[in-house]
Amino acid sequence: MATSSETKTVHSPLVTYASMLSLLTFCPPFVILLWYTMVHADGSITRTGNYLKQHGLQGFIQIWPKPTATAWKIIFCYGAFEAALQLFLPGKRVQGPISPTGHCPVYKANGMAAYFLTLFTYLSLWWFGIFNPTVVYDHLGEIFSALIFGSFIFCIFLYIKGQLAPSSTDSGSCGNIIIDFYWGMELYPRIGKDFDIKVFTNCRFGMMSWSVLAVTYCIKQYEQNGRVADSMLVNTILMLVYVTKFFWWEAGYWNTMDIAHDRAGFYICWGCLVWVPSVYTSPGMYLVNHPINLGTQLAVCTLLAGILCIYINYDCDRQRQEFRQTNGKCSIWRKAPSKIVASYTTTSGETKTSLLLTSGWWGLSRHFHYVPEILAAFFWTVPALFNHFLPYFYVVFLTILLIDRAKRDDDRCRSKYGKYWKLYCEKVPYKILPGVY
Repeated sequence: MATSSETKTVHSPLVTYASMLSLLTFCPPFVILLWYTMVHADGSITRTGNYLKQHGLQGFIQIWPKPTATAWKIIFCYGAFEAALQLFLPGKRVQGPISPTGHCPVYKANGMAAYFLTLFTYLSLWWFGIFNPTVVYDHLGEIFSALIFGSFIFCIFLYIKGQLAPSSTDSGSCGNIIIDFYWGMELYPRIGKDFDIKVFTNCRFGMMSWSVLAVTYCIKQYEQNGRVADSMLVNTILMLVYVTKFFWWEAGYWNTMDIAHDRAGFYICWGCLVWVPSVYTSPGMYLVNHPINLGTQLAVCTLLAGILCIYINYDCDRQRQEFRQTNGKCSIWRKAPSKIVASYTTTSGETKTSLLLTSGWWGLSRHFHYVPEILAAFFWTVPALFNHFLPYFYVVFLTILLIDRAKRDDDRCRSKYGKYWKLYCEKVPYKILPGVY
């Protein structure tokens, strides 16, 4: 079972209380205000602010849509379809990283097949007139409202499950109910032997909804205007390229902090189930009613710049994954990789070693892969131009999120590797942006 010290490496109780309170208090209404501003207020924060100033709390209650039967049906059908694909599509057996307690999770890598089948099915339903994706857009506020409440209930289920029926030894309480609910009780919660809950919430519901909604916004603009503006095309293509990259590399994602270190609690699961579909897709949501014409030259340059950033982000992860899989016996930028052999002690007292890569992209900074990720988000947002700030909220949020994640990862590694991490930081002194930070 996990100890309370494990929780302390994430954030202090004071920060946890503050972040949970802000998440519970501000994030749900922000999702609704974001949707309302993008769809009904022309993307103008000032316009929404004036409305709230004039009508007060009652006005906010009036714009918060109630979850409808249509919204619940859409969520249920989508969730059930993705769960079925996760369970029944064939895939290669992949082992995740060994946890501090010695547990090694096993996954079925069928994300790419699920991704293409999802988009093919969605577009086919539209093409043959069986289901019009504009229905999703027209009920978007109700869907977000349903997700806000439904995901909260789901997180309560995760807390109870972690207390009564944990799936592995990588679980337990820190002794504080608020922290347990917020950060989670289990590292690898599953229903039965094969249905991994975090793979579902993070990958198959959250990330998959990103691509589905990107296509939805594009179709809505087409049906509304009879054409798709080049700004929307650039936004949609870049988002789809990014999500395609994610599912191509999904097995690598299972080795990241989200899966291998962050437990399944309110922080990560509510975020993936609500925040990803609403905030991450918001630039496209804005463009639906703003068919901006960029012109061929600007559109092509923006598209190519975004694709380059996504490729560099992918290549960073590919380098590290290949380095780990070959135990350092590979080529990085046509050279033998530079590395540090670091030993650490597991919770059971066993001594093990890890290799820390200090060349290639990973020699530039300890989290250089965040730089192209932030730039890619900027390039799929910039087709919205600069009439309003709100489309850029995701870029700002992502930057803050990744800076915090870099800090948490550094703190965890410092605690795990001790003097070897100090040596690593001396060799790779910059955290994210080479020469700056």
